[in-house]
Amino acid sequence: MIQEQRKFSIVGNSVHRVDGVDKVTGKAKYTGDLVIPEVAEGKFLRSPYAHARIRSIDTREAEAMAGVIAVLTSKDFTDISPYMGRSKNKDHPIIAVDRAIFAGQPVAAVAAVDRATAEEAFGKIHVDYEELPAVIDVDEAMAENTPRIHDFAERNICFQTELVKGDVEKGFVEADEIFEDTFEFPMIYHYSMEPHTAIAQVDSDGISVWTSTGHPFGVRQEIAEIFHYPLSKIRVHVNFVGGAYGSKSGGKIEPLVVALARKAQRPVRVVQSVSEAMATCRRHAIKCKVKTGVKKDGTLVAKQAEIYLNTGAYTETGPIVTGRTLTRILGPYRYPNLKINSYCVYTNTVSAASFRSIGGPQTAWATESQMDIIAQKLGLDPVALRLKNLVKKGEEIRPKFRPLDADLAKGFKLVVDKLGWDGPVSKDGRGRGVGFGTTDPGAPLASTSTVHVLADGSVVVLCGTVELGQGAKTVMSQIVAEELSVSLERVMIRPIDTAFTPFDRSTGSSRSTTVMGKALELAGADARQQILELAAEHFEAPEEAITLKDGEAMARGKKVSYGELIHHHFAMQGGELVGRGYAHGGMAPDPPNPLFWEIGIGAVEVDVDRETGKVHVAKYVTAADAGKALHPLQCEGQDEGSAMMGFGHTFYESYYFEAGQIINSTMVDYKVPTFDDVPDEFESILIEDGNGPGPYGSKGLGEGGIIPVAPAVANAIAWSTGARIRTLPLTPEKVWRALQNAKKEQSR
Repeated sequence: MIQEQRKFSIVGNSVHRVDGVDKVTGKAKYTGDLVIPEVAEGKFLRSPYAHARIRSIDTREAEAMAGVIAVLTSKDFTDISPYMGRSKNKDHPIIAVDRAIFAGQPVAAVAAVDRATAEEAFGKIHVDYEELPAVIDVDEAMAENTPRIHDFAERNICFQTELVKGDVEKGFVEADEIFEDTFEFPMIYHYSMEPHTAIAQVDSDGISVWTSTGHPFGVRQEIAEIFHYPLSKIRVHVNFVGGAYGSKSGGKIEPLVVALARKAQRPVRVVQSVSEAMATCRRHAIKCKVKTGVKKDGTLVAKQAEIYLNTGAYTETGPIVTGRTLTRILGPYRYPNLKINSYCVYTNTVSAASFRSIGGPQTAWATESQMDIIAQKLGLDPVALRLKNLVKKGEEIRPKFRPLDADLAKGFKLVVDKLGWDGPVSKDGRGRGVGFGTTDPGAPLASTSTVHVLADGSVVVLCGTVELGQGAKTVMSQIVAEELSVSLERVMIRPIDTAFTPFDRSTGSSRSTTVMGKALELAGADARQQILELAAEHFEAPEEAITLKDGEAMARGKKVSYGELIHHHFAMQGGELVGRGYAHGGMAPDPPNPLFWEIGIGAVEVDVDRETGKVHVAKYVTAADAGKALHPLQCEGQDEGSAMMGFGHTFYESYYFEAGQIINSTMVDYKVPTFDDVPDEFESILIEDGNGPGPYGSKGLGEGGIIPVAPAVANAIAWSTGARIRTLPLTPEKVWRALQNAKKEQSR
């Protein structure tokens, strides 16, 4: 293949991060670091009740306070459309209107000279609530005679969808064994290092927003629809964002900050705390009932599943996540007969949003755990069971979806060999477990970019991909430097300003390197072609006789810099060449979904302390199908970071409620993994087959690593101790209780 023969000078190397020095020295400017003249500080007053009617709000005493600039309630929204949402059904008011339907929902907002004054004003806002019955989990929400959270949602179902293949009842008749299990996955907080932060200004020029978002153009669209402004009158600025993982997809706090700034008639900044961010969005909790029929030799013949997603008070991304669970519950396995039903359910909790591999970890927790339950009952090795049923490259995973583009067996063998697999229990009694994740990333198309080669030969890049900490600025710079044959230092990516930055759909769904990267590859190639044409004219030589290297064109033993070519062409000191790139439907395969398959494979070895229930991870091996690793070290970091996030929901993370309120909304009470939790041995394998649709055969890989962790660990515990756990997280207490139950079962 031509692609395999190409020699790369920058792409494929772990170059220094272009934003690294600024970040480690504190020079990188995040939204909360920006200095906007006359900016006021904003805070949101939140409902203490999970469900309550708002009888009245009296703001007069707060408004009379010294230092208070404005107090905002829903009564200020007579001239706008105060509902936002990611779906056609915009059901989410930017501030509570008649009811608060989750604890933590904003019911008023204050702008003051400082945050302390804004918080003090809360005590002078008098809200008369009538507390109403609340439902927190899906069983409560769907029970008979439960009050509807929204009048339009029967049985509190926000959305439902189904996948059918073959005849599942016939498949169960043909099965030798049938397994039925129920698994539960809790609500999880994204825990970005930077909680949601936004600054807004409304003046005669329009609306300007500085925000920590991964969707600047989505925020622009949301604000335009709410405030009835043309897109041309709205500017959204984004530079560095301190993590997102889906929590900053689409509008979150931005519309309310704009509304507050509009009333205050001056810029307003809102910097949320961790507790406030936990009440802004979270991951979907899922209850999953799985029924699987198999032959005695382990051949899978039928699968039926009912998946219930706790989507919270409003729709948000619920329907999208619900749709993805239909694929992700399948895993990478071959089923002749399927019937999958997925239900998105409203509850009186904070709305669930996108979160790294939407629906993937939750459904893999069920499927991958049950695979080992099957293996244990049938007396099969869990690795052998999976290899027997893996979909092969070119085969269909889901009907009418793109065939699989990866060699799963190859990747799986790499992982288990690296772990040293010779069975689910090691010779020294350690438990071993494996897990798979095969996901259909959305990776929506429509990314536009421009590459500007300036009069001195330096390069400016305009693209809408947000630097969330994932290394996007570095990889995008590598692609452009590679295409133009210039050093990385000569490439500069400008901060995002929707007034000037070309349109990009979003930063998420593992799409940036694949889709925006392709747009930049095309833009760089366009600019390169223009340089070749100028060089051909300069040297009076055919284009194929010209070599571009280190910012110079060479032919016939002579060379000329890009800057000299541009200067001569424009006959002046200025001028620039502009390359354009647009990644659109033309790069999609047929069928177009998914653009590529994202693979996550994990294998683990654990020690279980039978006296305390504490689990120690001795070794973890993870693998990702990169297609082509444009920056190998960052790829490994993404995969390992994703796996470490998986250890969080495996061992610690969950929202806990009491009387409808979150009771662990601080980082003292909500534990996440630290360096102490890193496995003793931690290996990441990058599979590079050049089979991706992105630049140079690349694929996205940042989401697959999180998926297999929890079931792999639970499987290792079960094989070594006999304790099978079906609910997360695997706290020491829960493991200890499972160990005691296993002892009782074994003694019968």
